[in-house]
Amino acid sequence: MNTTIEKLLNDQIKYEANASMQYLAMASWSDSKGYNGIAQFFYSQSEEERVHMTKLVKFVNERGGVVIIPELAKPIDTFKSLNALFKKFLSSEIFVTEQINKVIFECLEKKDYNVHNFMQWYVTEQLEEEAMARTLLDKLNIIGEDKSGHYLFDRDINTIANSSGEE
Repeated sequence: MNTTIEKLLNDQIKYEANASMQYLAMASWSDSKGYNGIAQFFYSQSEEERVHMTKLVKFVNERGGVVIIPELAKPIDTFKSLNALFKKFLSSEIFVTEQINKVIFECLEKKDYNVHNFMQWYVTEQLEEEAMARTLLDKLNIIGEDKSGHYLFDRDINTIANSSGEE
């Protein structure tokens, strides 16, 4: 495996792990505020990011690379509002997309089409994740500070999230 690409994949493992921990912190915050639907949404997101990380670990190992299990920074665990929570969600997804694009760019530069092909799944996944994050943030912007709107958003988040790709 090309050493530059191997390093980028190890970096991506760390970004996926950080996202998983960030979403776990977001789930915990939501749970503690009584937003059970939002908490469940972020618990699921956390698990999904962990699966993304594990998929990368297995791929690097299968290709004969060396995986470096990363040390993780403490995630942000306090938010001023639901809007701030979902802004963090969107910014996290945008960051991960940017990092995946760096891997793709390097694969094309180094003509590593096997890794490029593998990473296409992540490209598709990120398109969906960013669209969902934007949809949820748009809904919260429409709701504003209306408490009954927050209640309905919390109740309906999984329906809203699951329908975001259908627009």
